[in-house]
Amino acid sequence: MKLYSYFRSSAAYRVRIALNLKGLGAEQSAVNLLDDAALSAYRRTDNPQGLVPALASDDGLLVQSLAIIEYLEERHPDPPLLPQSARARAYVRAAALLIACDIHPLANLRVLRYLKRDFGHSQDEVDGWYRHWVEDGLARLEAFIVAEGRSGRFIDGDTPSLADCCLVPQLFNARRFDCDLGGCPTLVAIDARCTELNPFQRAHPSVQPDAQ
Repeated sequence: MKLYSYFRSSAAYRVRIALNLKGLGAEQSAVNLLDDAALSAYRRTDNPQGLVPALASDDGLLVQSLAIIEYLEERHPDPPLLPQSARARAYVRAAALLIACDIHPLANLRVLRYLKRDFGHSQDEVDGWYRHWVEDGLARLEAFIVAEGRSGRFIDGDTPSLADCCLVPQLFNARRFDCDLGGCPTLVAIDARCTELNPFQRAHPSVQPDAQ
């Protein structure tokens, strides 16, 4: 398998964690999201979406991080990233989607660049936008997890899941932009436990081949 990735992409970070948790190897091909020429070449020759991550597999090119992780789950079910019961799976997927659909799109690099380049916002204003929506989304995720009462060492009990694959990259980026994490102590504690584990450490942006 070949993973098209960018070291600081939170979506690619999710897939790197999932691959590591499942003990799967994938060649990495770095795509510099800040280089328009590199992006154009990638879109033309590898992935017409022009986004990362993308996974070249025996079944063809797979795109979108959660779809890729679910594919890995179906092809390589052990160790599982989704619990057994339908109710528990719905909970884990909901937590993952609160990050991937409610937080990430509003704080995506393409959105932030558009706010600055096309709408003329200052970097301070763009950073303020980022912090507002990330802090808002994490507060809602914290409330959801606490209300559900299913968390333990991780978001679902004591085993890392799809949801933890999404949480750790989001908190990494939140800290990069100096977000206030005081309102989500459950998430911060879970993140700390995740980052003690080797599969999460090996997926960290700082140790990727294209880290800058």
